[in-house]
Amino acid sequence: MTTIVLDAMGTDTYPDTDVRGAVMAAQEYDLDLILVGDEKRIRPLLESLSQKDLSIRIVHAPEMLTMDDKGDDLVRMARHKDAQNSMAIGMDLVKNGEADAFVSAGNTGAAMVTALFRLGRLKGINRPALAPTFPTETGSCLVLDIGANPDCKPRNLVDFAIMGSVYAEKFYGRTKPKIGLVSNGEEAGKGSSLVRETYPLLEETDINFIGNVEGKGVICGEVDVAVTDGFTGNVMLKTSEAIAKLVTGKIKEAVLNGNILTKIGGLLLKPALKGVRSALNPSDVGAVPLLGVKELVFIGHGSSDASAIKNAIRAAKEAVEADVLTSLREAVEKK
Repeated sequence: MTTIVLDAMGTDTYPDTDVRGAVMAAQEYDLDLILVGDEKRIRPLLESLSQKDLSIRIVHAPEMLTMDDKGDDLVRMARHKDAQNSMAIGMDLVKNGEADAFVSAGNTGAAMVTALFRLGRLKGINRPALAPTFPTETGSCLVLDIGANPDCKPRNLVDFAIMGSVYAEKFYGRTKPKIGLVSNGEEAGKGSSLVRETYPLLEETDINFIGNVEGKGVICGEVDVAVTDGFTGNVMLKTSEAIAKLVTGKIKEAVLNGNILTKIGGLLLKPALKGVRSALNPSDVGAVPLLGVKELVFIGHGSSDASAIKNAIRAAKEAVEADVLTSLREAVEKK
């Protein structure tokens, strides 16, 4: 049975939201869960929420990494052999074979640094990448990187493309996923120096590279995987989230402030709009994979609710069952 480790001190409202999400996941999915964190705070909450037959156990971690942990202090806490924070202990459980994947909605930078020092990079990968999915006209598109690496070299983008191709195929079932390089024009000569230098390198790979893709092409569903540096990817992510929130808010405002016919139309559209909202809701994804480290690590947002935590656990479980990690290892070692 798949075993997932959850950092129970991750969300902004830890451990309440984390534990509630874990209980929801244990009730819905066939898996074992390990909650890592302050046992004195976790156990009473868990006992008040769960039935005795749920496969959840607690591993005590007396410390935690917060949003205030940065720089040299963060590196020291991540790499110390006997680190006692919930991220370090949780990832060590995966590294030692006691679990199959790690999930946290804590400090993204802390999770990345801890993963690098405690788990290490896949052979042949210089930098790992965060890879969320964007909703598109045709379904979804994997975009990487979206913040882990603001400054990249061409070889980094090639690695992202290879890992993204494998993940799209194994996790989402895309056959020969189409890979696009994010640029300001579709022609091969367009883009920054980074894009222009990366283009011919991608043409030499075995992946299904279709060339440059503009931002509108990503949203229109022209590619299954969009490759870019972390700075550009993060701007794309934050902008798309803001636009989605703006559009849905404006529709709601128009219905509430409209006449009786507008309100009736809003009621008739409510089921359809609910589906649109679900497609744009990051809680339905839960967490994104950190591709390029030696084990499966999924990172969610600190503002996650219990549903998002449940879905993050589901995503990790599905990645384990799809044997994503083995495919990633094989792909990057032969590149």
